[in-house]
Amino acid sequence: MKLKEKISIEEVFGQKFKVRVVEPSDYGKAALTHYLHNSKNGISQFYKKGAVEHVKYALEYKFPEEEISYEVAEEALQYMLFDFKNKVPFPEPKEPKFKFIDLFAGIGGFRLAMQSLGGKCVFTSEWDEQAKKTYAANFGEVPFGDITKEETKRFIPDGFDVLCAGFPCQAFSIAGKRGGFEDTRGTLFFDVAEIIKRKKPKAFFLENVKGLRNHDKGRTLATILNVLREDLGYYVPDPKIMNAKNFGVPQNRERIFIVGFRKDLGISEFEYPEPLDKVVSFEDVKEETVVSVKYYLSNQYLKTLKEHKARHEGKGNGFGYEIIPDDGIANAVVCGGMGRERNLVYDDRLEDFTPITHIKGEVNRLGIRKMTPREWARLQGFPDNYVIPVADASSYKQFGNSVAVPAIKATAEKVINEIL
Repeated sequence: MKLKEKISIEEVFGQKFKVRVVEPSDYGKAALTHYLHNSKNGISQFYKKGAVEHVKYALEYKFPEEEISYEVAEEALQYMLFDFKNKVPFPEPKEPKFKFIDLFAGIGGFRLAMQSLGGKCVFTSEWDEQAKKTYAANFGEVPFGDITKEETKRFIPDGFDVLCAGFPCQAFSIAGKRGGFEDTRGTLFFDVAEIIKRKKPKAFFLENVKGLRNHDKGRTLATILNVLREDLGYYVPDPKIMNAKNFGVPQNRERIFIVGFRKDLGISEFEYPEPLDKVVSFEDVKEETVVSVKYYLSNQYLKTLKEHKARHEGKGNGFGYEIIPDDGIANAVVCGGMGRERNLVYDDRLEDFTPITHIKGEVNRLGIRKMTPREWARLQGFPDNYVIPVADASSYKQFGNSVAVPAIKATAEKVINEIL
């Protein structure tokens, strides 16, 4: 077959086909986009075979009467290099200073921070399909899937400088008093540690919930530090609890940061960034125009929240809804539980109270509403040109699970200055 008609990126992704394209591999789109992103830096070799196979599959679907060879698919792949990355909202830096990988990537909070410092992402993984959709819409790259699988790990290239990971907090089955590498098997930290052990990056930057510090009476964090320091041989300064509100966003969000450096680099001191001398409040991120009535609470729901809070207060608990004033600081945005109800706001600009969703009762006239997904994005430090391609339910979850970009950037800058 002579390739008379090149195949588009959209067709290879299956977006133009009338029926759903079932890939022969879960890694096709990820390998393709990673190849296109790394075609000029020598790392494309890790992704080429998977990329060509995916293009070959797409061509066979588009031209079912033709016999598609590997060479034809490879030629089509080269055509794509000319069209790729023209419309990516957050492209890689033109002259990268360092390479990093993005594990448990979510929607790319780490990537935004690292790219803004001159970093080039050479591998990313995330298993949530909706988060992958958002990630791809902003970075033009589909993350690989489950990082616990060996077939995913085999795509990770050599020679990157920094490993970034916001891994979940999990308990370990600690056999010894201190706990070691083997004790973390079956947890997602084990997979992070295993990748560090194999690839030996210059540095790593890990993020987790504040509760990690006291999880399992402190044994979980002690085991993590022991593995990183003793088993893997990295210099790891004491972790630090960092609050997003100290780095330019009006959100009271505390997270533990753990950084480490390969010992042969000779780094023996590290100072986490100091809080910025900047006053912030919710009005800095509040929507400038009237928002949809769908974000306003119904009288019935507001009554339920008040009763719920009163019950808890009667038991001596402080749990319940909260309304953030314009000059206040938002509570941490989190998915699930009272995540949205703990961050209600006053907004009296609404004039049309006609419901557009199936609510019980009328829309309240007190101007009480939920924050919008864009406001949550701003609370996490995501710029306004960050694309939100998913429904509200998914976007709240994604921003709630993400990192506060400014706090990550401030710390990452310190890390990069040590290794460059």
